[in-house]
Amino acid sequence: MAMTRQFKPVRRDADVDLDAALADDRARALAIVPVSREIAERLDRFVALLRKWQPAQNLVAASTLPTLWTRHIADSLQLADSLPGDSVVDLGSGAGFPGLVLAVALAERPGARVHLVESNQRKAAFLREAARVTGAPATVHAARIEAVLAAIPTPVAAVTARALAPLADLVALSYPLLKSGAVGLFLKGQDVERELTETSKSWTLEVVTTPSHTDPGGRIVRVNRAEPRAPSSSSGS
Repeated sequence: MAMTRQFKPVRRDADVDLDAALADDRARALAIVPVSREIAERLDRFVALLRKWQPAQNLVAASTLPTLWTRHIADSLQLADSLPGDSVVDLGSGAGFPGLVLAVALAERPGARVHLVESNQRKAAFLREAARVTGAPATVHAARIEAVLAAIPTPVAAVTARALAPLADLVALSYPLLKSGAVGLFLKGQDVERELTETSKSWTLEVVTTPSHTDPGGRIVRVNRAEPRAPSSSSGS
């Protein structure tokens, strides 16, 4: 009788090195933003899926993979304590930051729902699979932001975004939700003061900024209220 030999996949040194780096980074991230064991296990499944899809989809910059937990997951998780409720809309969700991570953080809260808005069809497919394997209460909308916001029922507690657009554009995009009572929670970098100045030219804002727990130069921008400024009028001679 012929015997079939089974071969185990060969693990490259680079894979082993990445495993070790991610294990260390995971410990650092969960020290910064502690979560329950159950939520940590859901995040482990998310990371495993992202690594599986990464070669074909390029979901995150390859250079950030060794610090995936601190650079992306903890950075997203830090918004969870600022959420004023369990209904969230995440704009430009990409690979799930911060929206899918926040949905995982809310997974044990009855009635929680995070709407992930991502027009890229391949990334939207990844987000659907990530929601499935993690059990996150997330709904993926594979369409443009303007079309989605017109259909999402209000009230919504918070609208979030990370690395999507300048603050002025984020306020304009999310205004349909902000005027209905949602709070804006936007992760911004070291140019936040310049962005706030630019945004104030077109909007009257009630804003609080707090330091990021993961980026020394970053800020969490909380927009409690936003109203468009009336166009300035100039008289001719």
